Amino acid sequence: MSQTVPDQLCLNGLTIGPGERVLTRLVISRLPSGTVIDIPVHVFRAVEPGPTVLLMAGMHGDEVNGIETIRRLIRRDLLRPLRGTIIAIPILNIYGFLNFSREVPDGKDVNRSFPGNPRGSLASRVAHRFMREIMPLIDYGIDFHTGGATRANTPQIRCLLHEDAETDALAAAFAAPFTLHAGLRPGSLRETAMQQGCRIIVYETGESMRLDEGGIDLGIAGTLRVLHHLGMVAEAPAPSQPTVVCLRSTWLRARYAGIFRSLVQLGQHVEEGQAYGSVADPYGERSVRLESPVTGYIIGLNHMPVVNQGDALVHVARLDAAPSRADLVVPFDEKPIKRTEEDVNEVDRAEDPAPHDDGHGDEVW
Repeated sequence: MSQTVPDQLCLNGLTIGPGERVLTRLVISRLPSGTVIDIPVHVFRAVEPGPTVLLMAGMHGDEVNGIETIRRLIRRDLLRPLRGTIIAIPILNIYGFLNFSREVPDGKDVNRSFPGNPRGSLASRVAHRFMREIMPLIDYGIDFHTGGATRANTPQIRCLLHEDAETDALAAAFAAPFTLHAGLRPGSLRETAMQQGCRIIVYETGESMRLDEGGIDLGIAGTLRVLHHLGMVAEAPAPSQPTVVCLRSTWLRARYAGIFRSLVQLGQHVEEGQAYGSVADPYGERSVRLESPVTGYIIGLNHMPVVNQGDALVHVARLDAAPSRADLVVPFDEKPIKRTEEDVNEVDRAEDPAPHDDGHGDEVW
């Protein structure tokens, strides 16, 4: 991919010249009723050559915060590049959006289906159309996401840190409250984009099917900072606080089923051994105090009060201890919540041996 926009940009059979603003629609398929399903794509071109940046949301149809972030950027007329091109796709997974679902109707995840196949599953076809029409055009991108059902994420950037200077620069420019190192997953957009020479960072905030106003505002500001970093807009708001940079994270999972009560908030700092919640049986016979096996920041929190064994309860990001990054590691202003439950009669401090995998067998009351 070239860092210089050609005189004519070809997309979906259209030729878009410098200085033009175009809305086109990529036809994906039809519903059983015959209704055409297409993906609206906004293209904003400057007269002066420059990079092409993708802003995309709705890869998972129930993740509405990113959709609303891009909608506001468009509605407020903030996507007027001084150079280069901005391609904005508010919703990639139209099927999921219509059905309040993460996946497409066949149950597959679009973000595990790249680079796709024109004769494959529906998710694979969506991915293939994106790869054919959009990927060859872009140099950089921001992929907007949200936590899953009942699980909320604090505003954060996820990317492959310290392995690519351009990616590090994009993450630093966005300046989210947290920046988390995240490896590349097979079949994901980020992995495929990296193979194509395109740098994409992921912005996460809130939980599915709920608007997170603070996270949306941070997403808008961070996007403008990235565009300013690339010389595509004249100004952008300064970040309100330094970024907390984390190179690893740990999911703390439920060893027992029951009623989960959280004692922490998103963004809060926790120390090793600090109580972060409790799980109790619903009959008043037993309660287990949950203590964090690690020191870090709460970047993800399960709001579901009823949990099963193995359910993810809290996501703890662990700090980068490298001296060169120490100046970026600052605590949040929030004060830890004091533990008020007095009926706990057992403590669970079993450490999660690896991120996203608790390693525990089933345990019963």
